[in-house]
Amino acid sequence: MKKLTTTILSDVICQRPPNSYKGTFGRAVLIGGNEQFGGAILMSAEAALASGTGLVTVVTAEKNHAALHARSPEAMVVDWSNDELLASVLENATVILIGPGLGLETISHELLTFVLTHQKESQWLVIDGSAITLFAEMNLILKYPKMTVFTPHQMEWQRLSQLLINEQSETANKKKQAEIGGTIVLKSHRTEIYGLTATYSNPIGTPAMATGGMGDTLAGMITGFLAQFENKEAAICAAVYLHSLIGETLGKTHYVVLPTEISKQLPLFMKKYEQ
Repeated sequence: MKKLTTTILSDVICQRPPNSYKGTFGRAVLIGGNEQFGGAILMSAEAALASGTGLVTVVTAEKNHAALHARSPEAMVVDWSNDELLASVLENATVILIGPGLGLETISHELLTFVLTHQKESQWLVIDGSAITLFAEMNLILKYPKMTVFTPHQMEWQRLSQLLINEQSETANKKKQAEIGGTIVLKSHRTEIYGLTATYSNPIGTPAMATGGMGDTLAGMITGFLAQFENKEAAICAAVYLHSLIGETLGKTHYVVLPTEISKQLPLFMKKYEQ
């Protein structure tokens, strides 16, 4: 298992071309946020924006629209019950993220099925949170495994892989990854990444990051990095490492590090490591 270092950041984060425009840095569609968990998709959106995604569209319950516009006026919004508009924004997406705050209701099932059906071969798909639970419960299959990233914590990985937490080892996880397909970002105090070409360990992080919404922010960062950087496996690794690096840095002076604080620091840290 390869240990990640700051080298992954300078390898991935590059200077922006002088003739850039918003379309240069990808179009991300983020789907989630029911009436109870609207904050999750808002945090994902903030992270995707702060990490440099060119255009971000959030598909969420109508109740969350005003809050999204208040917190992130840079993002566009779509009512998640509008199938026609959803299909339209998915058509041009570079990356699709589904799951933060999605819930387990009927509409959550329908949205996940809709996304899996409409994903195109050129589009990356990030499956997070309750979408992982639904994927496992519904026995769904991936249309394009090599273009898909799962971001489970250990209990979600248990549901997806049928491996009990105490059975989860590098060997067992790699075997299950091969069966399920896609890249697995297995979140814990020391996150592991099961990529298509190698396996990676993230050696940093801090207990100060143990708070709700941290995974939603990471999912948004992964989405943003996939949207704009060419080497996709390295981009996933860089997002994971930078998420922990910012948290660990803030944790030296903060007892608790809030996920939204990580998003605020993203442009500064990315500028530091750009090559």
